[in-house]
Amino acid sequence: MNKTIYDNYLNILKEELVPAFGCTEPIAIAFAAAKVREVLGGMPDSMNVKSSGGIIKNVKGVTVPNSGGLKGIDVAATLGAIAGDSSKGLEVLDKVNDEQRKELEEIIKTDFCKCELIEGNENLNIIIDATKGNDKASVEVKDKHTNIVKITKNGETIFSENDNDKKASLTNREELNIEDIILFADEVKIEDIKEVIGRQIDMNTAISEEGISNEYGSAVGRTLLKHYDKNDVRVRAKAMAAAGSDARMSGCPLSVVTNSGSGNQGITVSVPVIEFSKELKTSEEKLYRALVLSNLIAILQKNHIGKLSAFCGVVCAAAGAASGIAYLHGYSYKEISETITNTLCTIGGMVCDGAKPSCAAKIAQAVDCSILSFELSAKEDKVFKSGDGLVKENVEKTIDSIGRMAKEGMYSTDVEILNIMIDK
Repeated sequence: MNKTIYDNYLNILKEELVPAFGCTEPIAIAFAAAKVREVLGGMPDSMNVKSSGGIIKNVKGVTVPNSGGLKGIDVAATLGAIAGDSSKGLEVLDKVNDEQRKELEEIIKTDFCKCELIEGNENLNIIIDATKGNDKASVEVKDKHTNIVKITKNGETIFSENDNDKKASLTNREELNIEDIILFADEVKIEDIKEVIGRQIDMNTAISEEGISNEYGSAVGRTLLKHYDKNDVRVRAKAMAAAGSDARMSGCPLSVVTNSGSGNQGITVSVPVIEFSKELKTSEEKLYRALVLSNLIAILQKNHIGKLSAFCGVVCAAAGAASGIAYLHGYSYKEISETITNTLCTIGGMVCDGAKPSCAAKIAQAVDCSILSFELSAKEDKVFKSGDGLVKENVEKTIDSIGRMAKEGMYSTDVEILNIMIDK
């Protein structure tokens, strides 16, 4: 494989598959708040949190981890200022003690933190303005959950990311394509991806097992195992993935490894593949290669859509997972491409109405659809044909058409979902 492509694909995995503690949108707010406190040199006297619609949508319904079961932008920002460590990125809130939780409970009863909506097209944008005595500071996060683009103190800009910095900060995702992803999965040196994939296996399995062992949210994963045949790997794949989301959306204090900036997508793209690997008794190496493929296929799809959208991202992750399952069975380009096409053109209309406990049920449905899509392709040689709705003449063009629908066509849907959620 071309070394430049090899290195790019490896870097994409390292950039995208990162640990996160709790839902990434409230965590991004906590991260920005921790940073603004550091700029001020101490706990602020007051904060004003401005968030884009996509952030607000994904913060409203989830429990902020280590908060004592609390929800909300003000909770995430205040806890970040009290106890956050920005150097830990998306694990900014992994160390919070009882004294800090008590402080949080007292502060949120006051007008310490005010919140407002950023109008416009930015789907991932946070600006926190804070004061401490006579000092004022501001931190802006944009495009990625821990991507600080501007820091000011007392009217002076002390950091600003320009367009060249932004372009240089991430590996080019435009080079991703299905054929090269499969080739990379076949040829990648295991030692090159051992740490990043091994961490995903360990962390995402742990939170899924936690969601099965204990009651979180609506207990979608536990319900699947209770009422369906737990001896069926397809049921276990759905249940374990859903259980990880059950736990995560309800404040479970365990980190997950994300995909495309989302912990739910990170769980969805990995846990079903892990379950099928156990069932098939594949080698560890085969599992690692299948997860390389599943992750990159999900990232490829999300690159057409953007980080936050009205299009539910677990659909892309489930298509990636089913591709990984096909890979475990020994299938390659034809069946993998058809699995993606079948998945996207069946459940591609699922909307994202924010992060919350019902995400677990959406994950279960997306995984169910993707496994059916794999079975249609691999076992029945059936694939939806060009001209069937958004299906095009090849998988790359189909992914592009779905991405266009999700990013451009569903923009007004995203706005209306937000308006409904905030009773506007």
